[in-house]
Amino acid sequence: MRAARNIAIIALLALVLAVAPGGTNAAEGLLTAINIVFLAMIGFGAHQFARAKQFTLMTLTEGQRTLLVTALGVIVLMIAGIDELFDSGPGTLLWLAAVGGAVFALYRVWTESRSY
Repeated sequence: MRAARNIAIIALLALVLAVAPGGTNAAEGLLTAINIVFLAMIGFGAHQFARAKQFTLMTLTEGQRTLLVTALGVIVLMIAGIDELFDSGPGTLLWLAAVGGAVFALYRVWTESRSY
């Protein structure tokens, strides 16, 4: 019964956003706020991870750290620009190439850090 009530509340809120004047703008604003909170939580998690693994990160060579930070930066930029890049074919290919290259760079840093 409680689940049905919660679903009815969500459906009512969705109906208000769909029917009310300016509801589309309110919905886009709400989704933008949710995205900002989501990305902030990812950043906070990355910060906590870096603090917990500070010694491990400092044992990487300068080149490995540079590659690691660059790859993570590329991934963040690709997340931020996904909407614009997916609007065109070349943008989609650029996004796939950039994310693929960043993932490969992360894999390379990981394998090099495990070798003696």
